[in-house]
Amino acid sequence: MEDQEVDQKVAVITGGNAGLGLTVAERLLTEKQGLRLCLACRNRVRAEAAKDALKLSHPGSDIDIIILDTSNVHSVFEAAKLMKEKYKRLDYLFLNAGIMSVSKVNVNWDIFFKTLFTRNCFFMFKTGDGILNQSDEITGDELMKIFATNVFGHFILIRELEDCIGGKEPSQLIWTSSSNGMEYNFQMDDIQHKNSYTPYSSSKYATDLLSIALNEKLNSKSVYSYVMCPGMVITNLTYKILPPLFWMLIWPIVLLMRIFVPGLNYSTYNGSEATMWLCHQKHETLSPRLKYQSKTGITGSPYVTTEKIKPATDAPGQLYDQLEVLYQQFKQKHKSTS
Repeated sequence: MEDQEVDQKVAVITGGNAGLGLTVAERLLTEKQGLRLCLACRNRVRAEAAKDALKLSHPGSDIDIIILDTSNVHSVFEAAKLMKEKYKRLDYLFLNAGIMSVSKVNVNWDIFFKTLFTRNCFFMFKTGDGILNQSDEITGDELMKIFATNVFGHFILIRELEDCIGGKEPSQLIWTSSSNGMEYNFQMDDIQHKNSYTPYSSSKYATDLLSIALNEKLNSKSVYSYVMCPGMVITNLTYKILPPLFWMLIWPIVLLMRIFVPGLNYSTYNGSEATMWLCHQKHETLSPRLKYQSKTGITGSPYVTTEKIKPATDAPGQLYDQLEVLYQQFKQKHKSTS
């Protein structure tokens, strides 16, 4: 493995081979000269294809691939080990990998059209709440898959990389959250969301809470965590809900709805605006209790707004403590089998 050059900035993007992650990779290589980029992806073939495309558009760029499946605990521990061997420090960790399993779109068109002409319409389109039926499954580690992928795998990665982040220079953790992350869909006594029907929403609210807790734990080490919301963008996740032709056909509706719902970004470039804005800011100017949102004006120009995250006072710490207990259990198990 090649050594990291002195003072070379390093960014890791989980799920960096497609969708929002790949767009962030492209923009980082354009906007941050000399950056070393690590695509942390679960599929090597797709990761290599993404790397080739990035090399074509950014000749001479420094790009690594590390195989990481955040739904698989062993994979996360092994990926973290490789990162610690490969990099002296990490400046940016984009916690972007995620899944949203949708069994079907809500087909109660009577309710849909009634909602379409009420004040709840914009909330429905902004969040997908009431439209999508979410589903889940159990992993080989006996964890709920959406929780493992979106939350716990990233938590393990951060805990394992704590010696490589922060210190003399600040490091940023930037989470890809969602407007679908609703407090009322999250239960502290069921953080994996085993017993209800909105696991994706629960997992994204959990990342909002966890980001706050990580700031409380790691700010003293110059590690700063933020959450961003990309809005509605067309990625592999949306193609799994409805086919590409559908999203092409509703493009004129998206343009019209942007007057009222600027979070309908459609493109991953516009959806990545908050992510890129965050990594250009100084931590003194940012708040850990804000969700930074990508928006698009009616002319198509992207911009960033904020929304307060207002959890119960002790909620972030309670979630962190539960994740820490799980982490220690799996860490001990991983050591015994390595």
